[in-house]
Amino acid sequence: MADKSAMTANGGAGWSLRRLARLALTVLAVLAAIPAVIIPLYAFVDPPFSTLMLRDRLSGHGYERQWIDLDEVAPVMAQSVVVSEDSRFCAHNGVDWDAMQIAINQWKAGKEPRGASTIAMQTAKNLFLWPARSYVRKAIELPLAYYMDLVWSKRRMIEIYLNSVEWDAGVYGIQAASRHYFNRPASKLTPRQAALLATALPLPDTRNPARPSRYHARLARLVEQRTRGAGSWLKCLEKPA
Repeated sequence: MADKSAMTANGGAGWSLRRLARLALTVLAVLAAIPAVIIPLYAFVDPPFSTLMLRDRLSGHGYERQWIDLDEVAPVMAQSVVVSEDSRFCAHNGVDWDAMQIAINQWKAGKEPRGASTIAMQTAKNLFLWPARSYVRKAIELPLAYYMDLVWSKRRMIEIYLNSVEWDAGVYGIQAASRHYFNRPASKLTPRQAALLATALPLPDTRNPARPSRYHARLARLVEQRTRGAGSWLKCLEKPA
């Protein structure tokens, strides 16, 4: 009788584990299906919030954000962000494998790898994923970035990115950031202000565009110079005739 009871208990435990595994797979499938459905919708509908905005709301913290169309943003802002964050934005299909390979080689050599996230990958993280760095998150970003780049135009991609990225605690989107740091609408940003905002993005918690450190100011000058000379490789940001 004892042996039979033990077998029954073990069988019940195995059944419970199988049910939990099926439940976990079902949840993962549902979570994966959400971006697959929502991304095409976002080609026409403005995303109402990001995961970070949802986190702030659920934790009882407010946030600032006002969606504006790309036509309402000074063109130099989008240009500066591309130059600073993803110089091959107009050329790749959501993932910059050249930059990824350089980062991998640096990691193998024991060096701190430079950032290889494209604007598409950062948009995927901002809209659907979590902020903490992990290989799991990076693996999810890659297919999402490809899918977004396939479904959205480059202008739509940069428009969504500029309206969803966090520039300070609770400050989301370029309109809120422009007013927060420079007390002016995003349409009135100067090349210098755009460069300061763009170079703050890798470290928004520590870089203040209104009061930049010497290093931050130097980065901004470099981006401002490169943006002026960018020319034809930023063509994808131009409004179609």
